[in-house]
Amino acid sequence: MKKGTHTKTQRGRWAADNGAKGPREAPLMVACGDKPPLAWARALFVSLREIFPHSARGETRLDVHVNPAQHRAMTAFDDWRARSPFYDETHEALAQSVRRFVAREVAPHIDRWEAEGELPRELHKKAAEAGILGLRYPEQYGGHSKGFDNFHGLVLTEELAAVGAGGLGASLMTHGIGLPPILALGSEELKRRVAPPVLAGDKIIALGITEAGGGSDVANLKTTAVRDGDDYVVNGGKMFITSGMRADWLTCAVRTGGPGAAGISLLLIEMDAPGVERTRLDKMGWRCSDTAAIHFSDVRVPASNLIGPENGGFIGIMRNFNSERLGMAMGCCAYARVALAEAAEWAQQRETFGKPLVGHQSIRIKLADMERQIETTQAWVDLAAWQVKSGKDRPADFAMLKVQATRMLEAVAREAAQVLGGASYITGSKVERIYREVRVNAIGGGSEEIMLDLAGRQLFGGKR
Repeated sequence: MKKGTHTKTQRGRWAADNGAKGPREAPLMVACGDKPPLAWARALFVSLREIFPHSARGETRLDVHVNPAQHRAMTAFDDWRARSPFYDETHEALAQSVRRFVAREVAPHIDRWEAEGELPRELHKKAAEAGILGLRYPEQYGGHSKGFDNFHGLVLTEELAAVGAGGLGASLMTHGIGLPPILALGSEELKRRVAPPVLAGDKIIALGITEAGGGSDVANLKTTAVRDGDDYVVNGGKMFITSGMRADWLTCAVRTGGPGAAGISLLLIEMDAPGVERTRLDKMGWRCSDTAAIHFSDVRVPASNLIGPENGGFIGIMRNFNSERLGMAMGCCAYARVALAEAAEWAQQRETFGKPLVGHQSIRIKLADMERQIETTQAWVDLAAWQVKSGKDRPADFAMLKVQATRMLEAVAREAAQVLGGASYITGSKVERIYREVRVNAIGGGSEEIMLDLAGRQLFGGKR
């Protein structure tokens, strides 16, 4: 796949979020014209620099008024990507576009959404219009994948993390775990019925795997689906379901056969069906992401909503886990960078004993060590993404990478809180919020213990 091969429609989609008042226009598309792919990317990059005034230090100012505390500074090309062989001008163009969307549509409201416990549904529609929801999904279902690689996906994760609220990416992008099993295993009718409204932001889809009696032990899930004529009758429940309160559809793991992995199927359950009950769960972190306990009592689901073959759902679940863990690892790097940036800014401004905090050797050592841990983990994330792109990936790597990333985030968040001192314990700082959200990253998607045991068994043998 060639980098930077975007259609006019895709270019216009990214350009359309330029923040202009009134009808949306596409000045970047006009500026870039019909240039060849790489030339278009470079022209887009130049146009971005022309649209936004720069200071003498090379910083690009946002095109909307946002409290400086709500966003990190925009630069012509973020340093860590500029020095990487995996990112080019197309990745930077995407970063700038998503960054403006976050500054305009998210940053001014994130604290209120955190307090309210969920994202507004209209945010999904706006994200779809900006081209965010459809990134790297097939064009025939309303997405845009041509010219985009998995590094563009990492860039998207990075930019959504800028507000320091993990619930934003978890809930806004919940289709990232709910939709892939349908696209990979579902019938063409099911794909065309579900994918377009989800990618347009009209419908919300979630994933239902975890149960109250078991999380990572997926092969022993208890929710049943019994065939009755043209329907399946579902009984049981799911726990800790992201976007569970707002979801219109649930890609749900059920038992249709005997014990173990060979008896598991995937069903698409319509969440307004009779017999579906939802209970909101309050949480330590990810507060703007609604989380639910879901109970099914004789819920009838059309057999046409079966995703893939009956008793063949386990492979779809496992396939999802690898991409989810890579995404979580990238999120940990992104949030760690946010925490480090806030700590560094505080250290440069806060004075103790007659000099800035950063003037003390112990603080400089903390900041440098935080940077060391972030850079090493990012290198592994990028390597894993390249291995996926090249077909050289293995599940054990994603399991170990997730552990590395979550432990790194825990260490960086702790040290950032130490640098901020009492300010980190007061709501309002990004470090306070990120510190609360460390645990969900370490547990969700597979706990450290399960991940390391999985990697150990795959690499060195042995049975449970």
